[in-house]
Amino acid sequence: MQNQVNDLRSAIELLKGIPGQYIETDVEVDPIDELSGVYRRIGSGGTVKRPTRLGPAMTFNAIKGHPGARVHIGLLASRKRVGYLLGCDPKRLGFLLNEAVDRPVAPVEVGADKALCQEVVYRAEDEGFDIRTILPAPTNTPDDAGPYLTLGMCYAHDPETGVHDVTIHRMCLEGPDELSIYMVPGARHIGHFYEVAEARGEALPISISIGVDPAIEVSTCFEPPTTPLGYDELSIAGALREQPVELARCLTIDELCIANAEYVIEGEILPGTRIAEDRESGTGFAMPEFPGYTGPAVPEIPVIKVKAVTTRRNPIFQTCIGPSEEHTSMTGIPTEASILSMVERAMPGKLKNVYCASPGGGKYLAVLQFCKSQPSDEGRQRQAALLAFSAFSELKHVFIVDEDVDPFDLEDVLWAMNTRFQGDVDVVPIPGVRCHPLDPSNDPSMSPSIREHGIACKTIFDCTVPFSEKHRFVRARFLDVDPKHWVPEFDGE
Repeated sequence: MQNQVNDLRSAIELLKGIPGQYIETDVEVDPIDELSGVYRRIGSGGTVKRPTRLGPAMTFNAIKGHPGARVHIGLLASRKRVGYLLGCDPKRLGFLLNEAVDRPVAPVEVGADKALCQEVVYRAEDEGFDIRTILPAPTNTPDDAGPYLTLGMCYAHDPETGVHDVTIHRMCLEGPDELSIYMVPGARHIGHFYEVAEARGEALPISISIGVDPAIEVSTCFEPPTTPLGYDELSIAGALREQPVELARCLTIDELCIANAEYVIEGEILPGTRIAEDRESGTGFAMPEFPGYTGPAVPEIPVIKVKAVTTRRNPIFQTCIGPSEEHTSMTGIPTEASILSMVERAMPGKLKNVYCASPGGGKYLAVLQFCKSQPSDEGRQRQAALLAFSAFSELKHVFIVDEDVDPFDLEDVLWAMNTRFQGDVDVVPIPGVRCHPLDPSNDPSMSPSIREHGIACKTIFDCTVPFSEKHRFVRARFLDVDPKHWVPEFDGE
């Protein structure tokens, strides 16, 4: 199934054939606040303020102020849907990505004849050029600094070594030919490339591909140490599809872009130039981020000067709601793969599965399913949790459960916490560790252990049964039967 998909359009076609996974509407929608407001109720899920739910992916075919434009949202806003798109059991996605990291398939450059993303070209020197009219970028809320690109695959290279990388950043439309770009300090390789270029007094060429194969969107979210500097995450997408990602040469900058993307923005991050992220709106806010809060606008943020926008014919703009389940899928599944890889190398066969759950936005919370099969395994479950923190530095809380607990069912996890956990001995705090700046509780005002914003108390919640006590904690045994004999339409969910 996974080889049927190689771009956004084929992904949508696949979903059209699966009941409950896709809808579209011809009713006009305003991209300013309204589009996200609609999808919040249809299917965003995640850490979005309730009421929300998991639901189908959705395409809006009539966008106010953008005749002929279409906007797609929610492609990955369901783990089950990610499974369909990657041809994998949703509970085995972490294993699938882990295997892909170990057998990368490098991207290849193709000729202009295969650059579908350049069927239509808008150049900055053209009269009336304005990215705000070319791109039907939505705002999520009335507080947003402006329309944002939330699913732009940013591709750039180190000006000294030539190594490439692809990452996703929030980018706000700031004017006819300018975007602001927020790069978490010290956490993204393109941020490093920009620092190198700026130190040389040079602009950093960057392409931004929007509307791509979902395998690329998931692969893009790997981080060190799983994918160190110099590892091109597009190689993971190539492994997932068993064929290389095709790249095209940009028209106005010395960089590559994803050849079959719906939109590509070509530009340069300017050296020594900063603006206020909310320069156009003055709201003081940026946009809703994955923890569920609207982040503050950055007072001094780098600027991308846009040179051109290229598109496919009748392009589909892709977006997401910042705190939606889509973020959990994109960041959480690669994190699961990273944890599985690191723990398996240290203690083979002990970690049965990992779930980076939705309440943590795919970054802050992981549930580890650990198997104690002999007395010497006691205590190793906590070592596995420490390794999880090493595998993904932005992780904040780790819950450990036994092999008879489903890590993907948070009610089952909380059941384990209530029947197998004692707060005075099973909480392991690790104070004073760098985490993620978008967590508002990671602040000195919250704890004397926090010296500056972005530092946290990471915590292990050990909800496993001591090995010597396992005989007392056997779950009630039920007869395992197939209910389809009595209810033929039963689908197992």
